[in-house]
Amino acid sequence: MKIKYAVGVDLGGTKIKIGIVTEKGKIVKKISIPTLANEGPDKSIGQIKKGISAVLKGNKNLISGIGIGSPGVVSLKKGTVENPPNLIGWKKVHLGKIISKEFSIPTFVENDANAAAIGELIYGAGKDLNSFIMVTLGTGVGGGIIYNKKLFRGDTGAAGEIGHTTIDQNGPKCNCGSYGCLESYLGNNYIIKNVKLKLENNKDSKIFSLTENYLKNLSPQIIHEASLQGDEFSKNIIKDLGNTLGHGLASIVNVLD
Repeated sequence: MKIKYAVGVDLGGTKIKIGIVTEKGKIVKKISIPTLANEGPDKSIGQIKKGISAVLKGNKNLISGIGIGSPGVVSLKKGTVENPPNLIGWKKVHLGKIISKEFSIPTFVENDANAAAIGELIYGAGKDLNSFIMVTLGTGVGGGIIYNKKLFRGDTGAAGEIGHTTIDQNGPKCNCGSYGCLESYLGNNYIIKNVKLKLENNKDSKIFSLTENYLKNLSPQIIHEASLQGDEFSKNIIKDLGNTLGHGLASIVNVLD
C-alpha cells in the first residue's frame, strides 16, 4: 500500500507557500511564490494553481487531498473565502471548488490561523495543552483558538480574528475599514510604512546599508537583521512592536481565561 500525502497551501497577502506533507505532518517538498494580490483574485488563484502544479509533478497519484489556509472568514461547507481585508477583490470566492475542479483532488479551505492552530494541536507546541491561542503574524494578524482540545469557531466562524480587535480608536485606518486595529500596528505593510517615516530622523540606522539605500527593499526581516547588528533604532522598533502585541494578547487572554 502506497503512503498517501496531502498538499498544504498557505495563502498569504504577500506570498503563497505550498508543500507536500506526510500524515505525520512532515513537509517533504515546499515552494514559495508571490501572491500578486494587487492584481486581483484571478491572478492569485492562477498563482495557487501554478504552485500546486509545481509540487505535484510526478506525485499526483500519491495525493489524498489539498488543504488551503486562507486569511479572513471562510465558509467550510462551501470552501468559500468570504472577504479577506488583505486580498483585493476577494468576495465570496469559491476557492475550494475551483482548485478541486482543476486538479480532481478533494480540496478543503480553512482560515489560515485556525489551520495553524490545528497543526500545533496535533503536531506542535500545543500537543500537551488543553487550550491555547495561535497567533499568526505576516501581512495580516490572525488568531486561532483551541479550547478543550477543539477548535473554537464561534457562531459565524470568525472567532479568533484578533487582528481586528481595536486597541486605539484614534489609531491608523486598517484595511478592514476600522481604526486602531491590532493589525494596523503589527501587519507587515503597516510596520514598513511606520519605519520608513521614522527613518527620516534616523539616517544613521543600519537599515540603510542593509537595503543599499533602496527602502523599497525594506522588510521586517531586514529590521530584525539590523537589530542583531546592534542598530538601536531597529531594537526600539522591535521593542515597541513587542509591547503592542503583548497588550493585545493580554486583553484576549483575560477574556478567554
